[in-house]
Amino acid sequence: MASLSYDLTLAGLSVGSAAALTGIGLIVTHRATGVLNFAHGATAMLCAYVLRHLATEWHWPLPLAATATLLLFAPAIGLLLDRAVFRPLAVLGGDPARTLVASIGVFVLLVGGAALVWGPGARDDAPELLPGEPWTQLGAAVALAAAVGALTRWTRFGADLRAVVDNRRLAVLSGIDADRVAAAGWAFGSFTAGLTGVLLAPYVRLDPYGMPLLVMEVVAVAVLAGMRSLPVAMAVALALGVAQSQLTRLHPGGLPEQLLQTASANLFVIALLIAALLLPGIGSQDALPRTATARVRMPPGAWTVAAALFLIPLGFAGSDLTTAVQVPALAVILLSLVIVTGRGGQISLGQAAYAGLGALFTALLAAGRFPGLPELPHLPALAVAVLLVAPLGVLTGWPAISRHGLSLALATFAVGVGVSRFVFTQPYATSALTLDRPAAFTSDRTYYLLELALLTTSLLLVVALRRGRTGRALAAMRDHEAGAAAAGVPVPALKLTAFVTGAALAALGGGMLAMGQRAFDAEAYDPIRGLLWFAAITVLGADSVLGALTAAALLVGLDAGTQGGLAAALIGLLAVLIGRFPGGPYEALRKATHHFHRTPRLTPTGERARKALPPPPTAPQPPNRREGTRGFLRAQHSGPDEGAHPKRPHRRDGEHAETPAAPHPKQTACGAGTLRAHHLTVTYDGFTALDDVTLTVPPGRITAIVGPNGAGKSTLFHCLAGTLSPTSGRVELGTRDITALPAHARTRTGLARTFQDLAVFPSLTIAENVQVGADRQSDPQSTVTRILRLLDLTTLRASPATDLPTGTLRRTELARALAGTPHTLLLDEPAAGLDAAEVTTLATLLRALAADGMALLVVEHDLDLVAGLADTVHVMAAGRIVTSGPADQVLEEAH
Repeated sequence: MASLSYDLTLAGLSVGSAAALTGIGLIVTHRATGVLNFAHGATAMLCAYVLRHLATEWHWPLPLAATATLLLFAPAIGLLLDRAVFRPLAVLGGDPARTLVASIGVFVLLVGGAALVWGPGARDDAPELLPGEPWTQLGAAVALAAAVGALTRWTRFGADLRAVVDNRRLAVLSGIDADRVAAAGWAFGSFTAGLTGVLLAPYVRLDPYGMPLLVMEVVAVAVLAGMRSLPVAMAVALALGVAQSQLTRLHPGGLPEQLLQTASANLFVIALLIAALLLPGIGSQDALPRTATARVRMPPGAWTVAAALFLIPLGFAGSDLTTAVQVPALAVILLSLVIVTGRGGQISLGQAAYAGLGALFTALLAAGRFPGLPELPHLPALAVAVLLVAPLGVLTGWPAISRHGLSLALATFAVGVGVSRFVFTQPYATSALTLDRPAAFTSDRTYYLLELALLTTSLLLVVALRRGRTGRALAAMRDHEAGAAAAGVPVPALKLTAFVTGAALAALGGGMLAMGQRAFDAEAYDPIRGLLWFAAITVLGADSVLGALTAAALLVGLDAGTQGGLAAALIGLLAVLIGRFPGGPYEALRKATHHFHRTPRLTPTGERARKALPPPPTAPQPPNRREGTRGFLRAQHSGPDEGAHPKRPHRRDGEHAETPAAPHPKQTACGAGTLRAHHLTVTYDGFTALDDVTLTVPPGRITAIVGPNGAGKSTLFHCLAGTLSPTSGRVELGTRDITALPAHARTRTGLARTFQDLAVFPSLTIAENVQVGADRQSDPQSTVTRILRLLDLTTLRASPATDLPTGTLRRTELARALAGTPHTLLLDEPAAGLDAAEVTTLATLLRALAADGMALLVVEHDLDLVAGLADTVHVMAAGRIVTSGPADQVLEEAH
């Protein structure tokens, strides 16, 4: 028994050592570049193939082949990725979402390329680089971790690395070559990936799909180590490896033994689920990069062409028609990503799990093997399977409520891997399971017609969800989640709705795909497929239903008509190019064909005819960038002092200066009461950002908060707006305690806010931005028209809220806030980015709103604006209100 335990421990140390190498590489790459390298496993697989090719097929001596692979080829991959893929993204600002897409693109490209070169089959003749005993591998991992630790702690490069990790921009300003640090990080990360691959290859399945996924499961080691601590990563990897081996000793018998064996074989997957779903995540970006298809108008006749192309397969026969049957089913699956990813902006890498569950449940229901339900005909079985899978969308929707960016990507990927490992590959669920087509649709042609009908229904559903109030809310959530919540959009419920709807569509497509293939094939729904589908829908049009149809036809057609792996390689290449062409392949195509376009010119006769014609009447033009928005509310404010800050006349308490009335009578409804903060305290890891602050924002008055950076102004503002929960204290609106009320719910009570950094929705027009805030009104259209007229935005109502002057976008954000007819308005740096004339007209409007009975709270650095605007000023310092009183008195003391 002791010998068995010792042998199992050695085996566990071997597995743990390989996992530790992966964790070291991921952590070093992330610390040097800020990128969670999803392509790490694909790089490991590629290096294992290269070593095998050099040693087995070209008959190089193993030491020479290993040297060339690990010291030349692997670092070269890292340097190439840094130079060609991730450095251009860093120049664009290092957007984590765009970087994630590029990383997944590299993964898909390498997997597809390996399948093209070496074929999709598994290889069992990989050379063994180190002896089978674990001590050598463990020694290599420990030595590598020690070398990295020493380099980081005691060398100039280590100091540069720590500086880049802490603050890349500040490090660059200090003279540090951040690009050199990033290149070294990529080279080292690729070296560790290659070392992991060549060490694992003799003992695991070497194929383009199995090894990358196996290595990706080990990302749990790096996440559990917080993407920072190498010793913690080493300890976690070795502990999981030994525990996985020791669990094989237990044989309780029956179902417990099956479950225990499954757990022991997938302990790293369980760790990944825990790390992704339960621990604090990494990354905070809340939206995916926008592609050109979301901003470009649909070409005329595009739908006619698409319909014709999908009808053409009805004329096929034999294997061509059998292959074409897969396209509508895959299109339905990809439409689920249009809802979740394209319109909702949520990163979802686990859609393959829902598609597979739809296929599995359909097969079980049709066979009468689903617990508690009778045997059903195939079409009812498909419908019931969709209803059963839809609620499971909460598995990924619930983490999405509090997670964003890389953290959400890991959570959805972990769910996909967990479902694949614990459901699809288990004999108790899939053994002896068969599936046929509905009785009236057994032939390929009739079944294709059925698929077209289901695809059309799915298209209508997706188009309906992309339009109207729900479509605007989803787009707002995608473009700026906090701004959407401030406009009253119930973001948590909307996220759950998107994921549940996406799960239902994916289940429908998965069931259609399984019935088309007349079998449940677990490999058709493995997590690698989920990554491929995500990359395809992202680069070909995340928010475009035609993009989903195109991606489905491309993925099926290329792999069927050519060698397997070509579709993955092409999709991966397009995703990799996202750094060069942020707008996607459509932007790249337009740039490539730009030189072929000729500017039409009139002949001399045409020029004479045009001059003879009377000039057309000129329509009012929107303000250009140079003009800004100087016409903003010009009718309400003019005079020789235009462009100067308004000076507020001295007045007695309770007396208001004359201001023009705001044409918005509903804003006088202040029945909800006065906004008050009582003894608010906020602490972060022992640091007190807000210390026992009490504040009142009375109706009909303008209250201002001033103070230096770090004084706690923004923290107080977020507590009042509902985007931050205080450690202690309470926020009241009238007699109601709203401390626990989220931001969107506070908006519905009559609180509105603006943001210091612009919170507009660039994929929506100006009018649609305002309508997001007006959708709760009984007559939203008239509200939008009135607010646009009030803020002089009528001529721009159909313009996208992007590439416009800052003043115009500030007015748009304010218009959206006013569209909800609030009684209390919270303004965070409302004058940021405005010129003097724009500040003057803004102040005129704010005074008019206060005169109409609205309560206003302004956080502002411009003391001249505060002096001419505010009734009461609170000065903050070190998280406390140190002075309060009338503006003239307080600001005079401050000076």
